Formats: sequence, structure tokens, C-alpha cells
Amino acid sequence: MSGMKRVLVYGGRGALGRSCVAYFKEQNWWAVSLDLVANEDANANVLVVADADWAEQERSVLSQVEEVLEGSKLDAIVCVAGGWAGGNSASDDFIKNSDMMIKQSVWSSVIASRIAAKHLGSGGLLALTGAKAALEGTPGMIGYGMAKAAVHHLTQSLAAPKSGLPADALVAAILPVTLDTPMNRKWMPKADTGSWTPLDFVAQLFYKWAEGSDRPKSGSLVQLVTTGGVTELIAG
Repeated sequence: MSGMKRVLVYGGRGALGRSCVAYFKEQNWWAVSLDLVANEDANANVLVVADADWAEQERSVLSQVEEVLEGSKLDAIVCVAGGWAGGNSASDDFIKNSDMMIKQSVWSSVIASRIAAKHLGSGGLLALTGAKAALEGTPGMIGYGMAKAAVHHLTQSLAAPKSGLPADALVAAILPVTLDTPMNRKWMPKADTGSWTPLDFVAQLFYKWAEGSDRPKSGSLVQLVTTGGVTELIAG
């Protein structure tokens, strides 16, 4: 990886993560995937132990990242780990689903910020994944909304002075509505996919920010609003 720029994709085996790994590699970046399962297309893999607690996950991940980087710095960290679960407070699965959402979105985002504090290079990018829905109440999917709102708060906190990130780093979160993933197409076959954001668009957006192009202000929550197949960015 000598002379190549380096990106770490947290959630690199999921649909969006795979798209990010593939796109950055096409641009001649060295890409490491961090996930529960290896991404065979990545240059290196860091594996998360699913049944470990938060602190154990952090220790394991940081140790593996240090090993694969071999003293090099990362130019970008893209955290697209997450998932979705519905349910209100009357649901028998309310606590279980909320716990799962926090583990998938909050644990991963916080560990990504730890990686950034230790291994992100000068002017580097830390991109996190929130949700437009979580800008307000989400009564039909409370656990999901709580977790994504926490990611929004984390993003804004990391952009503030004394957050622990490199002073010149950019941290921003994307806030999609619905991503055009194979699973979403499977479970919502009759939906208007013209309002779904293509994965390639997101991967290319991360790449532009990583390269220093059209960067939003650090701490921005960037809504991805797609209408008729055209995606608009709304930074807030």
C-alpha cells in the first residue's frame, strides 16, 4: 500500500460497504473492510467479534487495525454499519430491537471515532451514517430513531474543539431516506425506487469528500433526498 491512499470501511461486507470498497479500489485506493465477515474484495480485513461487549470489540478492532496499517495513517474512515428494526414501546420486541439498533449503529460509529482519533491522517475524513427520519420523532421505529439520533449527536460533538480528532479532520454524517439495496428491493417490491438513493452515488460522495472535493462543513448532517432518480444534498 506504499504511496496509495487508504480507506477503512466499517460495515464493508454490507451492500453499501461493498459498494464503497469497490469504488475506492477502482480509484486506486487501498481499502480495508471492518465487519463481522470478511469482504474478499478488500485489500485487508478486520473482523468484529459479534458476541463481545462494546469495550472488548473496541480493544480487538483497534489491535487489528494497528496490525494491518503497519504504522501507516488512514486518509478516510467510512462507517456504514447499521440496520433497521421497527417497533414502538408497546411492542414485545421493543427492548430487543432497540438494543440491536444501538449495537449496530452507535457501537460501530463510536469505535470508528476511536479509530479516527488514533489512525486518521492530516486532513482525513470520518464519515458516519445517520438517517433523515431521526431528525424528528420516529414512533413506529423508536429504537432505530434513537440510535441514529445518537449518531447525529456524535457527529456534531466530534466536530467541536477538543473532541479528540485531528484538528483538521472532517467529520460528517449522511442522512439517507431509503438506500437502493437488494434487501430493500426484496422487502419493498412495490415501492417507488425513484426515491431511493443509489449505492454508487453514496460511494462516489464519500470519495469526493475523501479527496477534498465539495466538502461540507465539519459536523454537518447531510440529508440525501432522492426524487425521480436525482439526489439532492441538504447540509444542516
